[in-house]
Amino acid sequence: MNKKISIGLLLILFIFQGAFAVLGAENKTIDLKSPEFKAVASQFLCTCGCGQDHFACDMAGCKNTETFKAELVDMMEKGMNKDEIREYYVKALGEEILTAPEKKGFSLAAWILPFAAIGGAGTGVFFVVRKWVKKNANGQDMLDDQLENDEVEEEILSSIIEEERKKYL
Repeated sequence: MNKKISIGLLLILFIFQGAFAVLGAENKTIDLKSPEFKAVASQFLCTCGCGQDHFACDMAGCKNTETFKAELVDMMEKGMNKDEIREYYVKALGEEILTAPEKKGFSLAAWILPFAAIGGAGTGVFFVVRKWVKKNANGQDMLDDQLENDEVEEEILSSIIEEERKKYL
């Protein structure tokens, strides 16, 4: 009989523990400065034009972030996690609301391609300038040869002119 009483007491204890856990979860309020709230709010851009995420938005009188934070707190109190909240807002407002792109598909390509294009253009400019420098070095040698040839031709022409002048003078 003692075993039945102890099992009954354990069962009652589990029931009370579950009830207190549920009551504690319902009364839990989300702090706007908590790490959990920061993780959720910092993944969305503020729509007031400040360019910051909703957690860091400090525009004076920004009604957008106040409303958004209230919605986030409400969702978190209902038990939604970070990914569910993200999914909800992406479906409602589009991927433009995100501070970082989704790590798949066109979104990732749209963020990577500009940097790849800049890198490719920089590499192309490097090789073009390098080719110009080599061509200029070879061109300088050719210029020296050209100057020597011009000096020889000038001497020949001056000697011909001198001979012709001696004939007539």
